[in-house]
Amino acid sequence: MKICVIGTGYVGLVVGACFAEMGNFVICVDNDEEKLNKLKNGIIPIYEPGLEDLIKFNVAEKRLSFSSDLEKAVKESLICFIAVGTPQGEDGSADMKYVYTVAKQIGKALNGYKVIVDKSTVPVGTAEKVAEIIKTNAKEEFKNEFDVVSNPEFLKQGAAVEDSLKPDRIVIGSNSDKATKIMYELYAPYLRTGNPVITMDIKSAEMTKYAANSFLAVKISYINEIANICERVGANIDMVRMGIASDKRIGNQFLFPGLGYGGSCFPKDVKALLNTAKENNCEYDMLKAADSINFNQRKLFIGKVETYYNNNIKGKTFAVWGLAFKPNTNDMREAPSITIINALLEKGAIIKAYDPKAMETAKMVFGDKIIYASSSYDTLENTDALLLLTEWNEFRRPDFNRVRDMLKDKVIFDGRNIYDRSMLEERGLKYIRIG
Repeated sequence: MKICVIGTGYVGLVVGACFAEMGNFVICVDNDEEKLNKLKNGIIPIYEPGLEDLIKFNVAEKRLSFSSDLEKAVKESLICFIAVGTPQGEDGSADMKYVYTVAKQIGKALNGYKVIVDKSTVPVGTAEKVAEIIKTNAKEEFKNEFDVVSNPEFLKQGAAVEDSLKPDRIVIGSNSDKATKIMYELYAPYLRTGNPVITMDIKSAEMTKYAANSFLAVKISYINEIANICERVGANIDMVRMGIASDKRIGNQFLFPGLGYGGSCFPKDVKALLNTAKENNCEYDMLKAADSINFNQRKLFIGKVETYYNNNIKGKTFAVWGLAFKPNTNDMREAPSITIINALLEKGAIIKAYDPKAMETAKMVFGDKIIYASSSYDTLENTDALLLLTEWNEFRRPDFNRVRDMLKDKVIFDGRNIYDRSMLEERGLKYIRIG
């Protein structure tokens, strides 16, 4: 099938490459010529395991190409995916200007029947607005030659390629039998494992994405709140977590205490759903609490550092391991590291940081305000304490004797609870964690 994917961010690049991998001919469209030139030369602007090889292979096979000519891409495609950003507005709502701009351009380019797919995370009712914009801008003979479908993505950064090639479910929101049939044909190669395609009305599909992400956000905030109670009463959150996660009704995913969630999805989607609830005169106290708890986890961690140093960290040098909001990505959007590092800098601390993949991203965030180390151990030179902020695998089993010998104050602040207290204390390290 011939497909165009408009937007080459995390979602657009991954789904475009994966559709090409399944034998489709895919044009990825973007208006950023610098990014397109990099992609055409095999330089992938994001880090996602497996993505670089997938893109290079399908470009070589001439199934995947990159272009800034949206009109041409639309004219040559049967299915047009809208995968542009929907950043958070000042009031917490999703900023839809990029989606609507693309819809207008698609309308002007229509030259026959198309399935227009909202892949971006969008508020309920967006498909109706997109259809209206396309129809308004289309030539008279093509005003009814399209259907708009909602097909939300459920990709985890760090495992997005695997999630795209082997989805646990595919949600298709459609009011058109013709469009639904085409979408089933597109996804047929993905369904050999028997995972379901769930068809529903468009508004329900739009709501499903926000509901799923918000549920996971609530789950993360729940375990963080339990961890904080455990700390007060003397219980061990690791033991409590294992005790409740073994219940099949609860499960163990997204049930790890720490600094809370970050990234481009959970913070934005939680606030967008809160905004939708507000616009429709609905109270959503649980989600408000989850959002508040999430931010407070960062403040709590900062407070642990300050308390240890008797509220005087001016001149202290901290080694930071991990800057990305989670492992296996270079994405720092809404990363806890940003809040924590900025707070410590404001109080006069010096930061030496290292991340396996997010160093270039960090330079765009912090500029020259922090020191960029060449390795995890390089951060420890002439450093008072270690702060673990992202649980990359390479940080899980370091040489703790070496860490102890390099740290002046022999203390580790673990924001992800990945270390064993007794093991560290046996090696002469002080250990401060969540819960």
